[in-house]
Amino acid sequence: MKKRKTLYLKFIITYLIFGVLSFITIATFTSSKTTDYLVKNEAAALYKEATLISNKYATYFYNDSVSRTDIEDQLSAIDTLTSAAIWIINSDGHIMYTTRYARILNNTIENFDPVSDIGTYSVNDFYGIFPEKTLSVFSPITYNYTVTGYVVINYPLESIMEKQEKIMLISYITLGIVFILSTIILIVFTDAVYIPLNQVTTAAEKYAEGDLKYTFDVNRTDEMGYLCAQLNYMASRLSEQEDNQKKFIANVSHDFRSPLTSIRGYLEAMVDGTIPPEMHDKYLSILLNETERLTKLTNSLLTLNNLNTTGMVLEITDFDINKVIKDTIETFEGTCKNKMLKVNLVLSGKELFVSADMTRIQQVLYNLIDNAIKFSDNEKTIKIETTEKNDTAFVSVKDEGIGIPKDSLKHIFDRFYKTDLSRGKDKKGTGLGLSITKEIIKAHHENINVISTEGVGTEFIFTLPKSKEEDI
Repeated sequence: MKKRKTLYLKFIITYLIFGVLSFITIATFTSSKTTDYLVKNEAAALYKEATLISNKYATYFYNDSVSRTDIEDQLSAIDTLTSAAIWIINSDGHIMYTTRYARILNNTIENFDPVSDIGTYSVNDFYGIFPEKTLSVFSPITYNYTVTGYVVINYPLESIMEKQEKIMLISYITLGIVFILSTIILIVFTDAVYIPLNQVTTAAEKYAEGDLKYTFDVNRTDEMGYLCAQLNYMASRLSEQEDNQKKFIANVSHDFRSPLTSIRGYLEAMVDGTIPPEMHDKYLSILLNETERLTKLTNSLLTLNNLNTTGMVLEITDFDINKVIKDTIETFEGTCKNKMLKVNLVLSGKELFVSADMTRIQQVLYNLIDNAIKFSDNEKTIKIETTEKNDTAFVSVKDEGIGIPKDSLKHIFDRFYKTDLSRGKDKKGTGLGLSITKEIIKAHHENINVISTEGVGTEFIFTLPKSKEEDI
């Protein structure tokens, strides 16, 4: 949590630093470049005017072809148009004419050398004449192929700075608008991304701590909402798996504890003499049955564990399912005879070849037939039927036993699940046989279904792919 807050704080600080640096950049670099641009632009415009004056009017100061009053009127008009003072200075620095600053008329500028000191324009106090910086632009006056003086246009730098300030004001306003828009984007980002992400991270921490019941709601339909929904679904699945795991451990503990308690009790009784030696054979037989029960339970658990961890490796071959059914029935001949059960085989054709793992399918048939016998009363009938439709073979194992309650049908393939009706008849069962059966059929990408009515019987039906004729 602390790292998330620090990261977000760093993001905000970076955002603020960016804003401050942007302001400083505009206030310094942009301001300086804007001033330089305005000065150069204004100097270029004034230089054109100075050149025009030197070519058209200034030369008349050196002859009498045009009235001086007319020239001064023209220069005054240009002064008004450009808002700049116009001077005419001879090559010795003597100020011959000025539209403004009458106090300096006929003054001489000491050390006046515009070619070396000024260039085409300068930004200074112009040889100390002005109290503040002024943009001074000059153009040489040529008379009889000789430079006789200069036209100098002095433009107040204050006017340029006023323009610069207006431009900078627009820049600051633009920066402010950008900053406001960025802030809005930040707020939207916080609401759309950071807050949901923070919730996701909090949920992940809760799940890491083992609190799988923790849920959060993000009412969104975008990718973030989908992520949150999937995370909630994952948590619910993990919680369900955890509950199943606890039930699994409890069932395993119970099923192991019962035979182990019996074994220990009988062994202690035999050791301390509670059970006399002449009764040892009887109780050793009981101990052997309990040991077989533990062995069966252990093997079933190992089978399920292999299915969950490594998956089921199938050895697919083509074989006659009818023959496999007959062979499997033979292993129950003694049990059926003891309970006087009749097995009715209704097989499709003489042979019905399927493509599957024969050993695994034998295990499926063994589990289903074993259940049918176990939950059938004496002198009942067990019907095993095979049918085919298109490319699919159907195998049915049907008994006339006690049946399965409707509420229990959806749980019969769960591990260790036993119906209340079956508990009295399934004293040696592990509750894993049908789970293993379901996993085997699932590994073949086929289906298994059950139909049952209490007091009438139960029918299991599973499918297998038929062998292709050309492969047989």
